[in-house]
Amino acid sequence: MGENWLRKPEWFWNPSEGEPDFVHQWVRPLEQGEGEPDLILFGAPISRSSISVSGASLYPQEFRKMWKSYATYNLDEDLDLTPFHVADAGDVAMHTTNISESHKRIQESCAYLSRQYPETALCMIGGDHSTTACAVRGIKETFPEETIGILQLDTHLDVRDPAELGPANGTPIRQLIDGGVVKGDNVYNIGLHGYFNARPLISYAKEKRIRMVTLKQAREKGVPAAVNEAIDRLSEKAGIIYVTVDMDVLDITQAPGVPASTPGGMTTTELFGALMEIGKREEVRYIDFVCLDPTKDSAVSETVKAGVYAWMQFVTGRVMGSGKG
Repeated sequence: MGENWLRKPEWFWNPSEGEPDFVHQWVRPLEQGEGEPDLILFGAPISRSSISVSGASLYPQEFRKMWKSYATYNLDEDLDLTPFHVADAGDVAMHTTNISESHKRIQESCAYLSRQYPETALCMIGGDHSTTACAVRGIKETFPEETIGILQLDTHLDVRDPAELGPANGTPIRQLIDGGVVKGDNVYNIGLHGYFNARPLISYAKEKRIRMVTLKQAREKGVPAAVNEAIDRLSEKAGIIYVTVDMDVLDITQAPGVPASTPGGMTTTELFGALMEIGKREEVRYIDFVCLDPTKDSAVSETVKAGVYAWMQFVTGRVMGSGKG
């Protein structure tokens, strides 16, 4: 049923008569019967479930608009991305008022895409962080016998109690653990720092054996190295690795356009390096980018630009890993 909720992104498509020099000319709408793309992306434009006021529902649209500013050639890596087939399935149609129904539609859409394209990497563009729980449940629905591991890049643990808050953006990891979808010791969180996780949340994480890697610890190893180590550990136990990137992992000076911006976070350079390494790892089948609020950005859209750049780094790593560049 998930295909019923996906709306084709026809408005952004601008095919090039020659070589697709920019991203909006390169990415194509997903078409039935065209075979398996290398990567499918879809949007989950919801932010009603955010604890703090958020316009993250606008990000999938702004994400696509910003493609016109990005070339399909990576100068640093001397790499042409265009042989890599990226298809856009569009956005999940959200219910106007019913958050639970909207979450159900995201889950069904993710289950549908992972079932129809089991060998294709899948990327969700949020939306607030509540969408991650929906997507992971959809994948578990498709692959019920598989163990799922989660690599979370985040300032926060996101283990608040949904019994108190509902299925909000501060609760997805707890939803998945308490619901038996993932085990706590199959969750690695890299990027935690400072004064942004209350003691009861730390206690819950310790009780469930969530692997907490502070940003300070990651920097001592190098953030890309810490990411690779986490994927190595998850690969020993999980057949499917899901990566969730909460854009508030970035420092407030580099990403003001998030609902819960904080000082002391990652630099864009650290995040971009980490995502290229993540892209290279074939064990990573699924990824999302969440909690980017364009309404909090400045006039130069630095956070939206960083979000698209982060996605491009993941794609570059994917191309490098596939040998298609």
